[in-house]
Amino acid sequence: MALRKILIANRGEIARRIARTCRQRGLAVVAVHSEADRDLPFVREADEAVEIGPPPVAQSYLNMDAILEAARRTGADAVHPGYGLLSENAAFARKVEEAGLVFIGPRPEVIEAMGDKVNARRTMERAGVPVVPGTLEGVSSVEEAAEQAESVGYPLMLKASAGGGGIGMQICRSREELARFFPSAQGRAKAYFGDGTLFLEKYIEHPRHVEVQVAADGKGNVIHLFERECSIQRRNQKIVEESLSPSIHPETRVRLVEAAVRAARSVGYTGVGTVEFLVDAEERIYFLEMNTRLQVEHPVTEMITGLDLVAMQLDIAEGKDLSLSQEEIRPEGHAIEYRICAEDPKTFLPSPGSVELFQPPEGPGIRVDAGIESGNSVTPFYDPLVAKLIVSGSNREEALARSREALAAFRIEGIRTNLPLHRRIVDDPRFIRGKYDTRFLESL
Repeated sequence: MALRKILIANRGEIARRIARTCRQRGLAVVAVHSEADRDLPFVREADEAVEIGPPPVAQSYLNMDAILEAARRTGADAVHPGYGLLSENAAFARKVEEAGLVFIGPRPEVIEAMGDKVNARRTMERAGVPVVPGTLEGVSSVEEAAEQAESVGYPLMLKASAGGGGIGMQICRSREELARFFPSAQGRAKAYFGDGTLFLEKYIEHPRHVEVQVAADGKGNVIHLFERECSIQRRNQKIVEESLSPSIHPETRVRLVEAAVRAARSVGYTGVGTVEFLVDAEERIYFLEMNTRLQVEHPVTEMITGLDLVAMQLDIAEGKDLSLSQEEIRPEGHAIEYRICAEDPKTFLPSPGSVELFQPPEGPGIRVDAGIESGNSVTPFYDPLVAKLIVSGSNREEALARSREALAAFRIEGIRTNLPLHRRIVDDPRFIRGKYDTRFLESL
């Protein structure tokens, strides 16, 4: 079916980015927003905007009924969930379909299957995708966890079965630490995901976090768009991503992309998604999770392939076949993304306030996806990400040189941001060499 009007069930920079592609395709855009966001650019730039509730996300951006009512009132025929919020909520995808609308993403049962991390591990094992050694069943008590830990071995990682994005993860290096950390990890899992079930994974020391972008049209065609290096993280949250990975060997790349395509095929995936892996010092790869949505870092893939991933999502949602074969996709150059967040660069505490000046850099190979402009306010209610600086070059050296210029020129006044941290990262010898892992920031 040909889409006409898209409701974007998200906010900030990703809502603007999705709307941009929709406008290029001649599609009308409906924005939904909370009271706190009514003056932000994504609301002003939409063809129609509907206020759906007060600032707290539970009363606005997670209010499924209010979002679906907005779609009904405006005559939208499809819903794009963006990332975060309701993007990987199977119940929401199901409600969208039951309302007679197109959900721009995979089927609810696929979201459900991959959202349960324990079930996803079992599915990947059956498909022949290597997984980190750990439990294939969830654990709900510290006694059960301690018993399972004997076979997994220490150090291990406690993780939420229903979660993702690094939330609630906890390293345990002994039985004593497991007993001490289990209640808080279980509490965070329950608070964030509504399910306190945890599972155990062997902790891989000094791994790299590498993910593969995939796309599938539901008709048997599955392709990959190469990998992204996502190892620079703070508290398991990515802050810098690049493509291609500067450190893995070509034969490792082949194993990664083949495993990612196999993973997507094994669940009958439809749409754009990401398969995440850990890579250890010997370049053994381990399935981590599958994200059934657009990723924050998707622009670096767009920059090296010349493809529009949102346009690809829309094509698949309309029932079209993938227009490219794997052989036609060739990466060119290098791209790096820096997440610009409203937070103190030393303490990482949020820094809400009025943005007196927002002046992004310009120039060859520079792209800025921003959710704010000068005069806007950053509130404490939402994720602190305010913009993404994406820099590309004919090779990594050129991308790094342009990154230094762009980061030096980027000006945001009135709030504190992590721009100083990014300026330190881009000058660090380990980053320059491309030889870093997930513990990078601990010694910066």
